[in-house]
Amino acid sequence: MSTLTAAITIRPAYADDDVALARLAALDSAEGPPAAPRVVAEVDGELRAALSLWDGSAIADPFYATADIVALLRVHAAAGAGAGAGRWGRRRGRGRRARLAFG
Repeated sequence: MSTLTAAITIRPAYADDDVALARLAALDSAEGPPAAPRVVAEVDGELRAALSLWDGSAIADPFYATADIVALLRVHAAAGAGAGAGRWGRRRGRGRRARLAFG
């Protein structure tokens, strides 16, 4: 995959993401992961950002360009706001994928 494009998966956070979310929060100098429920963004299978659907707080990996990823999570969350709780009831691995160019 090119260094300027990457596969991004947006999906709900699951209990087995807790360790990765705690690591991400520590990298971001946050007190902890954002409040649940959360959506996360994976870039090529690696967790890069998380957003609370409860209060809108976010964490992201500071060692990567993640501002656009957090913005994408916010747009995704806003688009799903009227869809009800069932929207996030998908099984793991069936998140939405997008390609985003970094420049």
